[in-house]
Amino acid sequence: MKNILYSALLLAFACSPKTEQASLEQEAHSASDSLLLHPEEMKYLKNIKQITFGGNNAEAYWSFDDSMLVFQSDYAAWGNECDQMFYVNWKTDNLQENAPKRISTGLGRTTCSYFLPGDKTFVYASTHLKDAACPPVPARREDGKYVWPIYDSFDIFTADLEGNIISQLTNEPGYDAEATVSPKGDKIVFTSMRSGDLELYTMNIDGTDVKQITSDLGYDGGAFFSPDGSKLVWRASRPQTEEEIKEYKDLLKEGLVKPTDMELYVANADGTDIRKITSLGKANWAPFFHPSGNKLIFASNHQTERGFPFNLFMINLDGTGLTKITHDGTFDAFPVFSNDGKYLVFSSNRNNGGTRDTNLFVAEWIGD
Repeated sequence: MKNILYSALLLAFACSPKTEQASLEQEAHSASDSLLLHPEEMKYLKNIKQITFGGNNAEAYWSFDDSMLVFQSDYAAWGNECDQMFYVNWKTDNLQENAPKRISTGLGRTTCSYFLPGDKTFVYASTHLKDAACPPVPARREDGKYVWPIYDSFDIFTADLEGNIISQLTNEPGYDAEATVSPKGDKIVFTSMRSGDLELYTMNIDGTDVKQITSDLGYDGGAFFSPDGSKLVWRASRPQTEEEIKEYKDLLKEGLVKPTDMELYVANADGTDIRKITSLGKANWAPFFHPSGNKLIFASNHQTERGFPFNLFMINLDGTGLTKITHDGTFDAFPVFSNDGKYLVFSSNRNNGGTRDTNLFVAEWIGD
């Protein structure tokens, strides 16, 4: 009887099969949105889709044609002991039922992969030359400081989508990682310890013409180009007092940084006209340019008392117009717009069943 009534209603509204399918798809999307998005988030996001379903999945970046995402994951069910690189056709692949294709070697630890022009190759950092095993995770510190490891065995490589390494782009002592590619396809920006401090550098996509971009004391990392390739945005710590400087340098000697006090900076792609964009306090990081090139989206915990949760915010390049985008009570970070500006991929602890899993989500961007 329900089917008869449903058919009658369809006929009454003169729905064509195509219209009927579109209506049903919209209902499914709406149901997904209500489960995965908070009401306040629906001003900016719709038709959200969960991509991964276990482990820690982060730093997902689009292919140039926006059909694929390359990302890092430590999901044990996919045979990982620590972060390795995978790619997925986000519209068609079902990672709830099938593992994605691993495109790193499976050796060492990897980080920060990015598609190269043509979408047949990618760039990423790996520790595998020093040791096939995963490098040790820093033990919990007696002083209670939260730290990130800066493994000196990271170097930057290019590889094809079968996992075959094509070239090694860096060969300097110390940390070389966090490589991302200009939308123009001509330059790579990365973080390196080759000067004795964590600074930004650019190079051609073949590793030539290396240029230092930053020089102030502190951690400069997580940089991205603007849509037209003319600017860079990144996160940075800037220790000022003698105590802060000593702490930063002492941790760096141990191969560690404390990422709990960072702000966002923007400069021209050649390193000129460096400007501090945020002065919010706490950790402001994972910035990415809005498709217009005039705003930034980023992750921050500046509104919290205990340093948690992290949410996504947007801000103009002149530091005005701070707007909260996500309202989850856990962790939202690594927001990246598709090249066509229609979609946003990000990592989140939402919908993880109370576990610590961090999964990838893609949503249509409907904000300004």
